[in-house]
Amino acid sequence: MWFGILGETQARHDDGTEVPLGGPARRALLALLLISPGAVVPAERLAEEIEPGGAVSAHALQSQVSRLRTALGPAAPIERVGAGYRIAVPEDAVDAARFEARAAAGRAALTAGDPARAAAELRLALELWRGPALAGLDGSETARAAAARLEEVRLSALEDRIEAELRLGGHRSAVPELRELTARHPLRERPAGLLMRALSAQGSQAEALVVFEQTRRHLAEELGADPSAELTSLHAELLDTAPAPGPAAPPAQLTSFVGREEDAAEAAALLRESRLVTLTGPGGVGKTRLAVEVAATAAAAGVCFVELAALPEGGPSEPPAGDPGPGRAARSVLAALGLRENGLQMGDGPPRTALDRLTAALTDRPLLLVLDNCEHVVDEAAALAARLLAACPRLRVLATSREPLGVIGEHVRQVRPLDEAAAVRLFTDRARAVRRGPTGDPELVRRICAALDGLPLAIELAAARMRTLEPEDLAGRLDDLLGITARGSRTSAERHRTMRAVVAWSWDLLTDAEQRAARRFTVFAGGAGGDGAREVCGTDADTLESLADKSLLETAGAGRLRMLETIRAYGTERLEEAGEGEATRRGHARHLLELHRRADPHLLRAGQLRWLPRLAAEHDNLLAALRWAVGAHERRPALELLAAASTSLWIRGASAAAAPYALALLTADDAEPGRLVGEDLGEEYAACVLLAASTPAGRPLWRRHRTAALEALAAAWPGDRPGRYPVVPFLWMMRTAGETDRRDTPHARDAFALVSSQHDCPDPWARAAARYVSGYATLGEGDADGAERAFEAAVDLFRGLGDRWGTALALDALAGLAAGRADREGAIALTDRALALTGELGAVEDSADLLVNRGDHHVPHDPAAAR
Repeated sequence: MWFGILGETQARHDDGTEVPLGGPARRALLALLLISPGAVVPAERLAEEIEPGGAVSAHALQSQVSRLRTALGPAAPIERVGAGYRIAVPEDAVDAARFEARAAAGRAALTAGDPARAAAELRLALELWRGPALAGLDGSETARAAAARLEEVRLSALEDRIEAELRLGGHRSAVPELRELTARHPLRERPAGLLMRALSAQGSQAEALVVFEQTRRHLAEELGADPSAELTSLHAELLDTAPAPGPAAPPAQLTSFVGREEDAAEAAALLRESRLVTLTGPGGVGKTRLAVEVAATAAAAGVCFVELAALPEGGPSEPPAGDPGPGRAARSVLAALGLRENGLQMGDGPPRTALDRLTAALTDRPLLLVLDNCEHVVDEAAALAARLLAACPRLRVLATSREPLGVIGEHVRQVRPLDEAAAVRLFTDRARAVRRGPTGDPELVRRICAALDGLPLAIELAAARMRTLEPEDLAGRLDDLLGITARGSRTSAERHRTMRAVVAWSWDLLTDAEQRAARRFTVFAGGAGGDGAREVCGTDADTLESLADKSLLETAGAGRLRMLETIRAYGTERLEEAGEGEATRRGHARHLLELHRRADPHLLRAGQLRWLPRLAAEHDNLLAALRWAVGAHERRPALELLAAASTSLWIRGASAAAAPYALALLTADDAEPGRLVGEDLGEEYAACVLLAASTPAGRPLWRRHRTAALEALAAAWPGDRPGRYPVVPFLWMMRTAGETDRRDTPHARDAFALVSSQHDCPDPWARAAARYVSGYATLGEGDADGAERAFEAAVDLFRGLGDRWGTALALDALAGLAAGRADREGAIALTDRALALTGELGAVEDSADLLVNRGDHHVPHDPAAAR
């Protein structure tokens, strides 16, 4: 059951049905008891006040109490306590108590700088009123005092609600209500002050001055008093208000806008559809310049450009601790708009904030607000944008930041580095500004721009060096990216003067955990998948996601992350500075080794289509790990990496990329034949020799090491048990098959024997390879039919494993047999089947060989097709 005294006294059941209370005496009795629920009211006072004009006898009072008890039932017991009565119901069962609690909560929210919550609480509080408080009890002194107090609280709550709505920009709707309120309470200064603020906010300063004069006159005539100091200061503010200068325009640009025309058009279109657009991207990518160009298209609606970079990171803000608040950012916008920070302030209300001032100024104003460089005050910028957009329906916000603001309704447009053509145009344009004549070979310029990640600022800084450097000199210094971009404009902000400063600006905004993960990520030369990045960097997914949000990392498709080279160069310095370089690179090499070992069993099976692209994506990381292992004289990890990666490298035709590291291992001072074989590294040694021989520079090493390596390989593949890498003996035999020097014949026979001995090997791929090899032996003996059966058996075994590479090799052998018996169409059909398989794998070297073979098949009958 609940009770109402804010209007005619009522009692209602929980389902909303009204309790029949009877005549006015019983309503008055209930009202007097409800003024202070649970408190004892003397019977004598009840008797005097329930019937105006005459006291009720004790018997009559007891009778009224009894009837009221019957009406209310046990849900609201009326108890006799000593010489008085009380009603035993909780305070919140009475509308007056609920009203006062909500009114207090609303005022607290207003004081805390949350006008939206304040307005909501106060509206709910005021909706509880159904008429004058304690209506019908005019003869009761107790009721009159309580009603007067409640009416005062009601009036204060009404003023608080109007103040909250004014802060939210509702000055137009508030003016009629405030006019009525000041007419009913001409001596009350707070409504007058609120009305003056509302009129001033809508540009009616003259009317606001009239309100002050009317209030001053009423005070003088009725009380012989002057307006308060607060109201007088409002009057002085109105008199002192000067025409405000126009909003700050975007900075004028001194150089041409190159390579971003399409981006500008897309961002402008997005801004027409959305009220909040944030341009994100790493430092130096051109966010500010793009925002300036986009703002130029919105000039008709009015543009205010606000540079937030000058605000220090963190610092005090107006709202209480725990709320990031938009205080400092709001003051920056006020200054950019040319508005005074200290706006009109009412007498006894909460202090008026910079955000209130902004809201009042922008409520009905069409404007594009550009918030530039938000990243270091992103919480403040987000709070400011959210509150202004909620209160100002004609406002649009374009922000630039290295991470999104994270506001509901935000549209994020990532600003990418320039594409190759645009980067070259920009470099050429800026280089011609500092020197006459050609800017160098176009391919050289493309290489410079690619090394600089296509970042406009880095390209402009590098192009400026053309004043004293030749293009070839500049290209020769690309291993020092931070050095060639170390001189910028003297007039630029410090954070944009060099690429080192640009990256340092972002780096210093990271948490310790983010900095640790970022500097460790620099060991990934080719980007990383999420699992690998977490493992090597010793971090979690949330930290990596945060680095991507802050533009220190970027997504590169297929769930991979990458770091721009300029950022990577800076992070590498921080890695060494932290003393973590050696341990992190060792962990990176270990991760690559484990990944290739995990993949290797699948590379000669049906899983090769899934694993080969994954390993191809790690190619640059593999080379970086090999470079570290060789450079740090870590022979074992280097040999293990080469062997584990050999299957992938040979299938993809990328063996030449790893050859220099194999050469370096074999040319070390102590790299005598056989000395690398210790610790069960026979297959690894053979894989290293085989990779070295894939380039002309490695042929002398091949001749020097092949005997020892083959012996080690034979020990690893005894025939009754498999080694680790079946492709190594197979490729060794294929390598020796092409040797023509008679001195090599015994070695070739030994290699052939090694592979042939795997006919009954437990490894099914080795058995298939043995049949493939035996086909050539049978063919050499003049048995073409036997060779065909061997090759077909190899096709069946390879295909049964799902290995497209081995199947393609065996099909090519069958195509050679078909060509030998003049079955040109059959040979071409078999070659086409093989090409389809190598095409699926991306096996470029084998595809090239197969195309040559198919050309050979065409030669006798169709030279044009052959060509």
